[in-house]
Amino acid sequence: MTAVQPRPPATTPTAPDAPTRLIVAMALAQLGAYLTILTPVVVTMSIRVAQIAPDDKAAALGTVLSVGAVLALLGNPFFGAMSDRTTSRFGRRRPWLLGGMVAGFAGLLVVALGASVPVLTAGWALAQLGVNATLSTLTALLPDQIPAQQRGKVSGILGLMTSVAILLGSALAAALAGNALLMFAVPAAIGVATVAMLVFVLKDRPAEKGHFSPYRFKEFLSTFYVSPRRHPDFFWNIISRFLIWMGLASVTTYQAYLLIDRFEYTTDNVANGILLSTLVSTAGLVIGSSVGGPLSDRTGRRKPFVLGAGIVVAVALTVIAFAGSFPVFLVASLIFGLGQGAYLAVDLALATDVLPNPDDAAKDMGVLNIANALPQSLVPIVAAPILAIGGGDSNYNALFLAGAVVAVTGSLLVRMVRGAR
Repeated sequence: MTAVQPRPPATTPTAPDAPTRLIVAMALAQLGAYLTILTPVVVTMSIRVAQIAPDDKAAALGTVLSVGAVLALLGNPFFGAMSDRTTSRFGRRRPWLLGGMVAGFAGLLVVALGASVPVLTAGWALAQLGVNATLSTLTALLPDQIPAQQRGKVSGILGLMTSVAILLGSALAAALAGNALLMFAVPAAIGVATVAMLVFVLKDRPAEKGHFSPYRFKEFLSTFYVSPRRHPDFFWNIISRFLIWMGLASVTTYQAYLLIDRFEYTTDNVANGILLSTLVSTAGLVIGSSVGGPLSDRTGRRKPFVLGAGIVVAVALTVIAFAGSFPVFLVASLIFGLGQGAYLAVDLALATDVLPNPDDAAKDMGVLNIANALPQSLVPIVAAPILAIGGGDSNYNALFLAGAVVAVTGSLLVRMVRGAR
């Protein structure tokens, strides 16, 4: 009896590269969406809150942004799941991409025109819901549209756009200082325009009717539970991502108040200080991202870059904690940018390697988006009591050292992800 010879392992043909125009459009849309939502978090919301509630600015900022934390938590996976299931003839991604940005624009107009903390909170709620609908859908385009051999490079480009958005937002805030309406409306208008360009370029298809089961409340609740047993890599990636972004957000959220309380800036000129520090950190980010992304693709490894990036970010946060002068803060900003750039270059690429189900890409990427969206609103809640203890700027030491600890912890936890190198 002739022995059956084992079949040679099947080889998976390499998918064709994504067209350059699509990558450019995705990058610009990423820039616009984060310009819309991060400019308030980094600069303009802190200025607006300080204008309205100068004697209680840290607690008031925490109140406003905490609503964003809850809605980012709920909105990202919900809108992602809706996008996965959309059978519109315009496709399953495009309606949510553009519709979300229009809603975000409307919410930021309310913030700009509001004169009380409750009104700011209501406007920020609408803005967070809208822009998170866009972000959950936009992030899904990486596994949807970009083949595996390009994801490290494209992930690096998209990650770079986040810091470019902060830089551009800081520049706009400095240029438009004194006009609350323009400080919020101009970044949001750019966001709508760039996402509209992507919608025009994107080749989208509707979801297949009947392919998905009905999305009931039970399914919505189950979204927030990721089984460590069934999907361990996805679970640990979420935890790692969340902790690293908590460290990153401690700087992006509170650098305005650090400059005011420690380096004698005011609400009238703090946007200039943030712009300078953002220029420096962006220079570091460009270096870290341009090296990290291509090198990760070339080696096929993601986890070492995450681990190294977390350590560099922690070093930067430690220097910021004890910075006694603005030049030292700028040096720390450069180090911070290097670490952030190296991390962002592989962040999304690593995430797409461990998705539980490609058919649910938008929902799953929406869950992952919680891990980077939530810290930007959660940090003020955690920071407010830390900064209130004892008074004075020395409490910033504890805040940024805590950020360093969680960033290192998050980078170490990436070692638990077994399905990626």
